[in-house]
Amino acid sequence: MEDAGRSKSWAEDVGRPKPWTEDVGRSKSWTEELASLVEDTGIRYTGDDHTLSSLSTPSFDLKTALEEEKVESPESFKDQMKGFAKAWGEIVVELGKGCKDVIVQSVLTDDSYIVKKVRGPCKVVAGNLSVLNEFLPEDRDPVLAWPVILSVLLVTVSVLCVNIKHDNTPIPPVQVHAPSARRILLPDGRNMSYHEQGASADKARYSLVAAHSFLSSRLAGIPGIKLSLLEEFGVRLVTYDLPGFGESDPHPNRTLQSSAMDLLCLTEALKVDKFWILGYSTGAMHAWAALKYIPGKIAGAVMFAPMVNPHDRGMTKEEKLGIWEKWTRKRKLNCYLARRFPRILRFFYRRTFLSGKHGPIDKWLSISLAEQDKVVTEDPLFKKFWQRDVEESIRQGIVKPFVEETILQVSNWPFSITDLQVQKKCPEKGLFHWFKFMSDEPECELIGFLAPIHIWQGMEDLVVPPVMTDYVTRVLPNAVVHKLPNQGHFSYWYFCDECHREILSTIFGEPQGPVEIHGQDQIEDDDGGQSETSSMLPN
Repeated sequence: MEDAGRSKSWAEDVGRPKPWTEDVGRSKSWTEELASLVEDTGIRYTGDDHTLSSLSTPSFDLKTALEEEKVESPESFKDQMKGFAKAWGEIVVELGKGCKDVIVQSVLTDDSYIVKKVRGPCKVVAGNLSVLNEFLPEDRDPVLAWPVILSVLLVTVSVLCVNIKHDNTPIPPVQVHAPSARRILLPDGRNMSYHEQGASADKARYSLVAAHSFLSSRLAGIPGIKLSLLEEFGVRLVTYDLPGFGESDPHPNRTLQSSAMDLLCLTEALKVDKFWILGYSTGAMHAWAALKYIPGKIAGAVMFAPMVNPHDRGMTKEEKLGIWEKWTRKRKLNCYLARRFPRILRFFYRRTFLSGKHGPIDKWLSISLAEQDKVVTEDPLFKKFWQRDVEESIRQGIVKPFVEETILQVSNWPFSITDLQVQKKCPEKGLFHWFKFMSDEPECELIGFLAPIHIWQGMEDLVVPPVMTDYVTRVLPNAVVHKLPNQGHFSYWYFCDECHREILSTIFGEPQGPVEIHGQDQIEDDDGGQSETSSMLPN
């Protein structure tokens, strides 16, 4: 009633609330100025909400803009680091481009001293490495592709070195044993060590000479064979160390032919007239060389998982692929390095079996094992034998003999397995032919290795795949192959009494024991009636 007589204010006339009128005189904020500048006829005012949130315009959402302004937070540390790294990356790239331009314009010119000195060796290295370009796709430029491949390889090796898992199993150190071998002096002044088992030299019916495999020694022979079994068959087993292995002196320039000549000198020094040659695994290549160069001294050959040259010229493409697909990548790499860059093998061998510690057989030999071989190699008896054999093999501590042995395995042999095939060789027709005909000499003669060859091959062997034996069978049809189902590389050869008896029975027949030496027999001489002493000597 008191206010009935007074006039209404402008604010009350327009129906605006009093708080809104109180803000008319105050200074406007920038958001309000912004809102006043927006020309929009679609603005709506509501009586309930007196804030700017009630504004609604299809062309500009002021509420959303204000909320984004209020909730905007400062840049996080992670975003700052990303920006810093990106900036530094751009700086490094630009710096690298600048350094490249400086080097190209000042150092890599034709008149540069460095270019003149390095150009020749670089061409030689590039020529040797050009064979690797065959592995690249046809549409790839080697100049651009190989730096990328090498960079990825370097990063991969670094990651593997960092993330390698260390085995806590204690590794036994390599022990050095006192010399125990017998020796002979070769014509060139080298010493050659050997070991004898079984029947004595004067009582032996048969002589069996064995060449050991890679990372082995004269102590291997036939692993685990009983001396009583050798004496039962009258066998004299002779094993020897290859040059640089065990107690044999290294050879300055070893070849397969020199290996056969060393074997000939050994048998002559031991007064062995005829002998059977035994080759196991990679030791078989020395047996093949003996069949080629001294066939007259050999009564027969015994091979167990025989290694042949995977690059033999008589092999078909399918046979070569069948061999390589069974091998591990590491072994393939070793074979490639042995043919192209043998010096690099020194680094790998010094970090493995020449490191002064023992290791697993599959790692040291770069091989994969069949299930049967895994069972055999886990036997404590095998481990003890293997460690002792390795210790004897590396007793000299030099890497050259092992590199030579690897090179001999995969290099081009001076002969092929096909050269041992029994064939008829007839003289050409001509004047010389008529002279031979008049002298009653035979027109044709047999060439090749005429004595028997026995081969035992495990069908599950992953070290020497059965494809190698199939190749030998194809080119040497006279060879007798004994296929062993469910057998690997070691399972039939190591510590198997029944297997050893079966092998000797197959080669020599029924056991007859050692030769009996009679006493002094009185033999009347036809001329003077005098007596002389005779004895039965082994063949």
